[in-house]
Amino acid sequence: MSTPDLPLLQIGRAGQGPADAGSGGGCGDACGCGGGGEPYDADPLECGLDPGLAQLLADAGLDPVQVEDIAHLAIEEDLDQGVDVTTVATVPEGAVAIGDFTARESGTVAGLRVAEAVLSVVCMDEFEVDRHVEEGDRVTVGQKLLSVRARARDLLTGERSALNLMCRLSGIATATRAWADVLDGSTAEVRDTRKTTPGLRALEKYAVRCGGGVNHRMSLCDAALIKDNHVIAAGGVAEAFKAVRAEFPDVPIEVEVDTLDQIPPILAEGADLILLDNFTPEQTREAVELVAGRAVLESSGRLTLDNARAYADAGVDYLAVGALTHSSPILDIGLDLRESDQDNLSDQRDHDTADTTEERV
Repeated sequence: MSTPDLPLLQIGRAGQGPADAGSGGGCGDACGCGGGGEPYDADPLECGLDPGLAQLLADAGLDPVQVEDIAHLAIEEDLDQGVDVTTVATVPEGAVAIGDFTARESGTVAGLRVAEAVLSVVCMDEFEVDRHVEEGDRVTVGQKLLSVRARARDLLTGERSALNLMCRLSGIATATRAWADVLDGSTAEVRDTRKTTPGLRALEKYAVRCGGGVNHRMSLCDAALIKDNHVIAAGGVAEAFKAVRAEFPDVPIEVEVDTLDQIPPILAEGADLILLDNFTPEQTREAVELVAGRAVLESSGRLTLDNARAYADAGVDYLAVGALTHSSPILDIGLDLRESDQDNLSDQRDHDTADTTEERV
């Protein structure tokens, strides 16, 4: 049974649809789809989240509706149409508590606002949030990241879902920050790939940005990337390039090469970006001299934190690191529950950062 085509929420940028998307991805810059569908006309700020939180997510390049959907999915998966039996049995229904999200190890945080979205889904009554740090901040062991005052049952029910997302995204941000630190002072930037968790791409690429990295294409329609299998199917690199250019004349084209002699014909065709696959730093330097600024260059394969600077110093523009999103370990963050004292909650604020209190009705 077939279903009618439906407008899709854009991945990576709020409030834009296929016909008017910007650079955030999903029918983004020079998308080849032509924007033939009707724009997605729903206001992403009109969702079930607190308006202030929705605006923060939108300002960060995330779609509040998509984040809310992920939050619902996480909670529904955990409850499985039932209740938190342990919490219901042990925690009085009217008990109110404060939960401190606290770093168990040092790193770079991301996903704090996503965790708030999870709590907004599970909390039955008003809740208050004190934000002690900002997304992308470096934190140390024992540092409080977020304090939430709410019904104790709600905090405990949403604890694991909120932590799963926050720990995952903070792990990606921490790993990215390590690469960004190594490249600091060079002209190269670390860039992610599409090797992301299904359904979490926008969040994981957001975490890369929090860690100081930059995003590659968000979706298959943002840009063309001609790899070895495309070359085989088309009958050659030049043939593949010409086919893409003819079909989608306005789409940026990146071409993967694994030898120096493949570069001149690609330059002649007008490639926008060349991906140097498994080149050594020495071969990379030769490629940079050969291209001489006529195309953007990206290194991929053989990259480690130990040799990243050598590739950067060879003159490439980007280092493509798929491991940022597919292999980064989590950053250990925990939730510490304490008795609620309305008068004391504000005393826990970190006065070095701008604090915001959110109330959900």
